[in-house]
Formats: sequence, structure tokens, C-alpha cells
Amino acid sequence: MIWSFSRTMDDTCTKAGSFLESLFQGTGLNIRVTVSANPTECLLDLSGPDAELLQIEGGELLQAVQHLVNQAFGRMLPEGQRLICDVEGFRATREAELRAMANLAAERVRTTGAPFVFGEMNSQERRIIHLTLAECEDLYTESVGDGAARKLRVARKSSA
Repeated sequence: MIWSFSRTMDDTCTKAGSFLESLFQGTGLNIRVTVSANPTECLLDLSGPDAELLQIEGGELLQAVQHLVNQAFGRMLPEGQRLICDVEGFRATREAELRAMANLAAERVRTTGAPFVFGEMNSQERRIIHLTLAECEDLYTESVGDGAARKLRVARKSSA
């Protein structure tokens, strides 16, 4: 069973990488795709002279590429596995920034007692903040708003 699990993941990763290479080649972007897989994720690392374009505006284009790949190939993966597109460590850097922002917001809420509301964020960014503050017994987080305008709020739990 483990063999077929790895084979399914590897096959899907390879197909997703080939798809992205064709996509970038067709658009004239000079972006290379390096594929690596582990038991829980397929990393599609994007690099090259045009890769920085994917990071503009907080990585909106990278998010769009990620969405496209997940729509095309995500259903082929076994439960619990995922496809991740990254540009030269951009996601890891952004995740570290979001964790630091979450901790600063938590301290601000504790100091002032007033809720803190982050600006509009995509679901992955909100999830990182939710998870970062999940262990805080005195605080709670919630997503507020609708659609692409959703924000994340951090507030004190009521003492009642």
C-alpha cells in the first residue's frame, strides 16, 4: 500500500510540474519548475529570471498558480496530501511574517484589551494566524467579512 501511495504522489507531482512548465512556456515566462515530493506534500519550486513576478502584490499571482494547480491535480492526490507552489522560499518567509504579526497582534490585544483586526487576507494566510494563536487560552480568532474581503480578528475571550 505504501508503494502505491508514493507512486500516486510522484505521478501527480510529475504531471503538475509538466503542466506548469507548459503553462509558463506558453506565456513566454522564463520560469523553471523543480518538483520534489515527501509523504504529505508535493513541492513545485519555481525559479528563474521571471519568477519574481509571481511574488508581486503579496504573491497574488503565485496564489493564482497554486489555485490552478490544485484545481487541475489536487483531486488526484490521496487524502491528506497537498500540492504547494513556492518561489525561492517566498511561502516560508511569508509564513514566518504572518506568525510574527499574529504574536504582535496577540500582545497588543493583551495590552490594550481591544480587539485587533488584520486587513483582507486569503484563506491560507488567515489559517496560519488561526493556527499560530490556537494555543492562546486567553484569546480567540475569527474570520469576519465575506469572500475576498474576509479579515481576521483577534480578541480576548470573555471571563464569564
